[in-house]
Amino acid sequence: MKPKQTNSGASQLPVLQGLLPIRWPRVPNELLAGVTLAALAIPEVMGYTQIAGMPVITGLYTLLLPMGLFALFGSSRHLVVGADSATAAMLASGLAGIATVGSAEYTALAGVLALMVAGLLLAARLLQLGFLANFLSRTVLIGFLTGVGLQVALGQLPGMFGLIPAGSGLLAQIRSFWQQIAQFNPFALAISAAVLLVIVGTRRISKRIPGPLLAVTGAIAASWVFDLGSRGVALLGAIPSGMPPLSLPAVTWSPALIGQLLPTAFGMFIIILAQSAATSRAYADRYNEPFNENVDLVGLGIANIGAALSGTFVVNGSPTKTQMVDSAGGQSQLAQLCAAVVVLLVLSFLTAPLAYLPQAALAAVVFLIGLELIDLSGMQRIYRERPWEFWVAVITAAIVVFWSVEAGILLAVFLSLVAHTRHGYRPKNTILARTRDGKWQTYPVSNPVQSAPGLIIYRFNHSMYYANSTQLAEEVQSLVRSADPPLTWFCLDFTAVDDVDFTAAETLHTIQDLLIQHNIRLVFSAVSTDIQAELTRSGLTERMDQAAFYASIGDVVDAYPRSSV
Repeated sequence: MKPKQTNSGASQLPVLQGLLPIRWPRVPNELLAGVTLAALAIPEVMGYTQIAGMPVITGLYTLLLPMGLFALFGSSRHLVVGADSATAAMLASGLAGIATVGSAEYTALAGVLALMVAGLLLAARLLQLGFLANFLSRTVLIGFLTGVGLQVALGQLPGMFGLIPAGSGLLAQIRSFWQQIAQFNPFALAISAAVLLVIVGTRRISKRIPGPLLAVTGAIAASWVFDLGSRGVALLGAIPSGMPPLSLPAVTWSPALIGQLLPTAFGMFIIILAQSAATSRAYADRYNEPFNENVDLVGLGIANIGAALSGTFVVNGSPTKTQMVDSAGGQSQLAQLCAAVVVLLVLSFLTAPLAYLPQAALAAVVFLIGLELIDLSGMQRIYRERPWEFWVAVITAAIVVFWSVEAGILLAVFLSLVAHTRHGYRPKNTILARTRDGKWQTYPVSNPVQSAPGLIIYRFNHSMYYANSTQLAEEVQSLVRSADPPLTWFCLDFTAVDDVDFTAAETLHTIQDLLIQHNIRLVFSAVSTDIQAELTRSGLTERMDQAAFYASIGDVVDAYPRSSV
């Protein structure tokens, strides 16, 4: 039987790229994956509201309109969009002191942040800035998420013990927790312990078992049967049912408000950019499928507009939810649309039982989420392989824990750029010469081996720019002064050079003058057409002939005057 045709042309439009073409034999798997995602994600996003300081119902809203909009407008077939621990923590940190947690004003400001993030994402799409995702290094991202994990996990201890968190900042909350520990509620602690046991135990058996859902359902049942509310256990209480009302955030818009929220919005934007792109790219590579990070920016922007209009908070591409769908057999956004339908059914018919959910149960779920973000193995690998970068990760984590999440992400971006600059600031340049058997070998600049008497070949192993031009000049001067026998030719090998900025070009002029003073001919090898054009524009080639450029270092050696060999 001939397979049913789909509108393959539609998949090339900037919509439905993650959905089309529909692989009809796989539809049952996609629907099952969607149900599995809903079962696993519902208690998780409810926990994220605890981190964000938002009403619990808004967690379910993140799995409704935002998830559905990304499924329609995103590029990735796999990325799942929803509430995220990192951006939730940034939200709580950014709005601390501006509005009362959980209030209508707080919720409205969360919607404003979602709109601002959406604006930044869409602007990044217009400016083709998807590549910026690569500027948040894995090192600082591990440090940042580890710091968020510590902050989130430790911040849930009062709730797990049935205590009321007090104080501003993590250290103040921990101090308050320690002072109140004698007044803990044994029923709340028992609920927390049971939730942890169920979730961890089911994961040991199979990751496909919806442990959080079972734990939360069991906590609701225990709360109803044993009337835990009358025993001092804090419960969620009544929450609204049905579709969220659609409207703009009810705030008084002003430049002052935008300026106040902009650092938090920018930090969220950077995290969304990096985390979503990395997740989409990983799954596209796994299945050898196309993926357009700039189209994903549109999908993420529209999803956050949907979040703002539906009264919830910023959404992000979620690695954990994406893995949930993949493990359940989902391979397109059809699974995410199915999950959104399941969430709609829950909102329509099953919100009443949630009123009996103990706050301690949610605190335990969030506690585990925090622990999962603490990447000790990643920190150990960094320490083992790159000790300097390990301390960068530690500093980033410490800033998140002891200062603020948005300060941590801004520092993370700064340190990523510093680390990038450091790699090019002191490149490990080399000298090239042939061994006795005729093979080319590299030597450190401190060992200025001559390829032939009077000929040295110096390879610069990075783009030439203002930060490393001083090293370039110093190394060339040292090689000229220490040459024995004195040099006749000096070859600059450009194999690894893909750019020469204005400062570096001026440095090359200085080097050229130095070599002329010493009667040394300057020649180049492996210079690309673009770089040669740059050297010409800078005027460097005015005192040189075309014969000074060679395709390879072998050609340089062959052309070197026989009389000097």
